[in-house]
Amino acid sequence: MRSPLDLELVSVTKRYGDAVAVDAVSHLFPAGTYVCLLGPSGCGKSSTLRMIAGHERVTDGAILLAGRDISHLPPARRGTAMMFQSYALFPHMTVLDNVAFSLKMKGVDRATRQRKAEELLDLVGMAHLAQRLPAQLSGGQQQRAALARALITDPQVLLLDEPLSALDPFLRTRMRTELKKLQRELGITFIHVTHGQDEAMALADQVVIMNNAVIEQAGSARDVFNAPKTEFVARFMGGHNVIALGGRRHAVRSDRTRIVPSGGAGLDATVTSFEFLGTHVAVGLIGPGDTELTAMVPDEAFFAAPVEPGHTVRVGWHETDLHLLEA
Repeated sequence: MRSPLDLELVSVTKRYGDAVAVDAVSHLFPAGTYVCLLGPSGCGKSSTLRMIAGHERVTDGAILLAGRDISHLPPARRGTAMMFQSYALFPHMTVLDNVAFSLKMKGVDRATRQRKAEELLDLVGMAHLAQRLPAQLSGGQQQRAALARALITDPQVLLLDEPLSALDPFLRTRMRTELKKLQRELGITFIHVTHGQDEAMALADQVVIMNNAVIEQAGSARDVFNAPKTEFVARFMGGHNVIALGGRRHAVRSDRTRIVPSGGAGLDATVTSFEFLGTHVAVGLIGPGDTELTAMVPDEAFFAAPVEPGHTVRVGWHETDLHLLEA
């Protein structure tokens, strides 16, 4: 159901000379949702984010926010705010002054902008570090300061360009929990660009997968993972085998692919490798036509009848586990 605060892209195109970075993309971002734009490098996701922010010009099409076309408005008048990958904090300013800076540029009096900045710093757990310089902060603290600075203008849409990429793995996991919690508290739309499938699956109400300048698939994280529409989505999301049966291509999850007794229904494959993953073993296989497959085998079953690289085994699945891919 549509909302008055939805963000919508209508046939949005971005060209750099003869190169097409975003090709007639249309999509509705429901208000108040956490959306992850996911895809490989060069797929168009960052260009899309920057066009929404106003940092790149739209070549063709329109960007609608709350029913108005914001395509040709300057960034400060769009109702959006952007948090950059580098955080871009002013090194000579305190955290408090960094957060309050945009209100200073708007002519807001000192007392009001400092009070608002203190409220935002308290919201992101940074009030006790308000007088520090950026160089005196950890990576996670710098991220929170940049987040508070982006939020101080009360945007309808917050745009995040790979905000977790500079953090170590432990902090990245912790910060994505905080981002999701903050988005729910604020109730505004977050659009988050990432390369990480795990990041998108953990954060997103809606995942939008881009490839070659277009949207390949969009939907809930569960739907996109369980029911990929194309071979690209199945392979990019990971955890799927893509197999040809009867002239058509199907996706079947690796954890639904089994090593079955010889003579059972399935395909013959040669073991290439195996990797222990907790209670399961991921067995790498080469099937017919040099098709790469992975079967997830419980470790007790693996040890009961161990398979070694070079062994030929039979792999199979239930018919209901096959998911037909679009041509």
